[in-house]
Amino acid sequence: MQSTAPDIPVIDQAYSKISNSITVEWRPVCGATGYLLTAQDRDSCIETVVTKSPGTVMGLKPATLYRITIRSINSGGKSQPSPFRKAKTVLAAPVLSVSSPSCDSIAVSWKAVFMAAGFSVSLMRSDGLGRMLKENTTNTSLIFTNLDPGTLYIIKAYAWNVDGIPGDDFTYNQRTIPCAPVNISIEEDEPGHLLVSWSSVNFGHYYMVFVKSDDGLEAHCNTSHTQCHFQSDCGFTYVISVFAYNKAGQSPLGDVFNYTTAPCCPSDLRAAAVSSHAVQVTWAAVRGAEVYQTRAAGGGGLELCNGTATACTLSALRCDTRYNVTVYAFSEARGSNMSCASKPVATAPCSPEIKNISKEALSVISVHWQSNNEEATYIVTARGEAGLWHCTSSGSSCTLINLPCGSTFSVSAIARSPAGQSLPSYSVPLETAPCCPSDLILTQVTESVTNISWSVGMGAQTYVTTLESPKGQAKCHTLQNYCLLGCITCGTNYTVSLKAISETGLTSSCTYQGYSSSACCPSGVKLYRLGNNGIRVYWRASDEKINYSTDLHGSKGNFTCSPSSGLSHCDITEIPCGDVYMVVVSPVTDKGPKLTFCPKKIYSVTCSGSSVGMVIYRGKSNAEQRI
Repeated sequence: MQSTAPDIPVIDQAYSKISNSITVEWRPVCGATGYLLTAQDRDSCIETVVTKSPGTVMGLKPATLYRITIRSINSGGKSQPSPFRKAKTVLAAPVLSVSSPSCDSIAVSWKAVFMAAGFSVSLMRSDGLGRMLKENTTNTSLIFTNLDPGTLYIIKAYAWNVDGIPGDDFTYNQRTIPCAPVNISIEEDEPGHLLVSWSSVNFGHYYMVFVKSDDGLEAHCNTSHTQCHFQSDCGFTYVISVFAYNKAGQSPLGDVFNYTTAPCCPSDLRAAAVSSHAVQVTWAAVRGAEVYQTRAAGGGGLELCNGTATACTLSALRCDTRYNVTVYAFSEARGSNMSCASKPVATAPCSPEIKNISKEALSVISVHWQSNNEEATYIVTARGEAGLWHCTSSGSSCTLINLPCGSTFSVSAIARSPAGQSLPSYSVPLETAPCCPSDLILTQVTESVTNISWSVGMGAQTYVTTLESPKGQAKCHTLQNYCLLGCITCGTNYTVSLKAISETGLTSSCTYQGYSSSACCPSGVKLYRLGNNGIRVYWRASDEKINYSTDLHGSKGNFTCSPSSGLSHCDITEIPCGDVYMVVVSPVTDKGPKLTFCPKKIYSVTCSGSSVGMVIYRGKSNAEQRI
């Protein structure tokens, strides 16, 4: 037996629900074991064998018109094709590109779909909460707004043709990105460390913090917490931004913060005392500094100096005081780093105050001052036309020695310590006693009058000379450098002293070698004739121990005789007569020439008769002795 081909089936309907297939429905054919579906367009023909109705032809092109036929099949073969039925595949689904541009929006876009007249896009939370949002449009993009941040949404979209027939659906799951972090705070929890913190963001899985310094370097922090620590340098400005992340991506850029760290502490700080009341401070410029403030703390007070320069002189400080000097750099944005180290410095000593000056000896002067600097050494200077004299002490007095006499000085003191040197004290005038004359000459004018002369003593204005012996005293006060002293006793040893007195009353007592007045001149001098050619001179001696010498001076010759010790007469023989002689009897001294101030007598010696002559003149006395 042989089976015949089955009957021709009749298509009831053909339609497309998916853009790549057409579904065909027919009534079953008796004896058919299968059916052959054929979809044919201008370019292709696709066949599919199915076992029963309905059957679907796959692999078709979307939005394409096909001629659909069907044949029944059994072991006897295939039937003839059925009458064709036209059917058109539906539109392809739009392929979506979905993103979340902000935390409350989702952007959907797609490419144009062939033969599409419009599009429908719907959006709904994946958890079913809230209402579904649906938009119909002829554009190829749209944005859903006012969404919940960080929430998963299901997006569906399809295109429809001019007949309003919808095409394939396209489903996409998209989560909105988290919102930008808020309540961002930046602080330096300690110098060199920045702490960036923010509020937690709903549906933010983790966070990224980006910190970029103004020198171009950038650092970042990835954390699931709400704070990050960063190393920072003083004097830098940092640009800081914080992002939240979830599976949808990065949050939008929120507020961008600029944070400027406090300027660095000035380096290479140098402080040196320049006087008793001033300290000069210098330092190296630092990054970020707009103004510098120098502080000197000590002595129970605080001195400030503000400026833009890298040097400052702190004045009005206390002398001999230790200060801690600190320099701070300030910026308008951040103020100053108040942890800068200080540098100790001490001002120079205070100026000493001379209390008094005392004269210990002729050329020894003690200077006393108030000592008000613990570690200072004091230097006293006497300045005058004669030169400079110094003495040094760590106490409150010192002694100037070998000061020249008759000089004026200006005495001042300074204090010197490791911190420096004080200003000089107020000067105190000093006058040394006048100088004693270097030599003194005594010349005996008469037996009772002596002339004293001396060289000028430097610094002396007046002089007081004194000759003193047990028999009495002779004294003279004069402006000159000579003086006549009367009431001198002949043959007496005197002590010679002189006082040089300055204009201000300073006195120098000067003592010289003793002075002995000359022996007294003899009295009662008489001459007697010894024959025709001789004369005997008699006198009364003032002292038997004194030797005398007799001098006769005439026009016919000069004659001298010196008797033996103890005699009070002297004989001169062979004296020419007929001449007038001046006779002087004077004591013999061993210290100089004969005395000239003893009385002189004039005698006329005749050549006949017995008279010797007569006194016609008595002269003056004159003696000289040099000390």
